[in-house]
Amino acid sequence: MTGERNLALDVMRGMTVALMIVVNTPGNPGTTFAPLLHAKWHGFTPTDLVFPTFMFVVGCALSITLPKYQHDGAFLRKVILRTVVIFLLGYLMYWFPFVHPTDSAWAANPISETRIFGVLQRIALGYGLGAIIIRYGKARGALAFSMVALLGYWAILTHWGDYSLAGNAVLRLDRFLIGDAHLYHGEGVAFDPEGLLSTLPAIVNTIAGYYAGRFVIERGANYETMAKLMMIGALAIVVALAWSPVFPINKKLWTSSFVLLTTGIDLLVLATLVFLTEIRRIRWWTYPFEVFGRNTLFVYLLSELGVTLLLGFRINGRSVYEAIYRGVFIPIGSGYLASLLFALTWMAICWLVGYGLDRRRIYVRV
Repeated sequence: MTGERNLALDVMRGMTVALMIVVNTPGNPGTTFAPLLHAKWHGFTPTDLVFPTFMFVVGCALSITLPKYQHDGAFLRKVILRTVVIFLLGYLMYWFPFVHPTDSAWAANPISETRIFGVLQRIALGYGLGAIIIRYGKARGALAFSMVALLGYWAILTHWGDYSLAGNAVLRLDRFLIGDAHLYHGEGVAFDPEGLLSTLPAIVNTIAGYYAGRFVIERGANYETMAKLMMIGALAIVVALAWSPVFPINKKLWTSSFVLLTTGIDLLVLATLVFLTEIRRIRWWTYPFEVFGRNTLFVYLLSELGVTLLLGFRINGRSVYEAIYRGVFIPIGSGYLASLLFALTWMAICWLVGYGLDRRRIYVRV
C-alpha cells in the first residue's frame, strides 16, 4: 500500500483515538453531552461507533501487513505473539495499579476480582482470529465465517436468553466460564460488554476492514473505488436498519445489526478520507490525527492508566481527578461545558506526549 493510503489509515485511527479519549474522560459523567454517551441499551450514538471502528482499522492494517508473511511459521508466530501481548496488556491495565490504600497500609488488588475481558482483549482476539480466518479461509472462507457468525449469533441470543441486560446469552456464558467477580460492573450488575460470546460478531468488523483495505490497494484510489465503497457501506446500513426491528442495534451486546451499521459507516468514512487525502490531496488538517494514529496503542494506554492514577490518589478526601475538575474547570464553565473542557484538555495532554514521540520518530509497536 502506498504511503498516501497509510495516511488515510493513520488519520482514521487517530480520529478514533481522539474521540475515545474524550468519551472516556469527562470531568463529570453526569453532565456529559448526549452524543458523547453510549446508548443506555438498545440504540446508537456517535460514541458507539468508536470501538467497532478500532476493530475495522485493525483489519485495514492487516491488509498491509498480512501479505508480507510468505511462510506460515513466521505468520503464526507473529500473530500469536501479538495477540497474547495485547490481551495481557488489556488485562494488566484493569489490574493496574496492582495495589490500593487501606486504613493502615497498602494491599494488593486481588487477581480473583480482576476483569478478564475488555477493550484491548477484544482487539487482540479480533486481530488474531481475524488474521487466521483470512489467511487460511481466503475470501470465501472469511465471507462464510462472517455470515455464520452474524446469523449464528442472532440464533444463539434468541434461543438461549433474550436481549435484556440480565437475561442475555453473553452474560450467561461469561458467568459460567469465569464468574461474576471477573466481569465489568459498571452497568449496575455484573455484565461485560466485551464478553467472550459477543467477540464472535466483532471479528466481522475486523474482516470487513481487511477487505476494504485490500479493495483500495488492488483497485487504487480513484472515483470508481470510492463510489463502490460508499455503495457497499450504504447497503450495509440499510440492511442493519431493516434487521434492527427483530434484532436491535445494541453496542453492549454487539448485535449483528450493530456490526452491519458500524461497518457501513466505517466504509463511508474510509472512502471519504481516501478521497480527501489521496484523490484531492487536501492534507492541511491531517497531522494532529496522524500523531494519534502512529502511536495508537501507546496513547490509548497512556490515557487510561493516567486517569487510573488521577482517580487513585487523593487530595483532601477527593481524587486528584475530581480536585482538578472542580478546582480548574468548574470556575471556567459549569456543568456540561466544564466536563467537555476537561476531556478535551486530557486529550490534548495525551496528544502532546504523542507529538513528542512523533518528533523523535519513536513508534511503539507490538
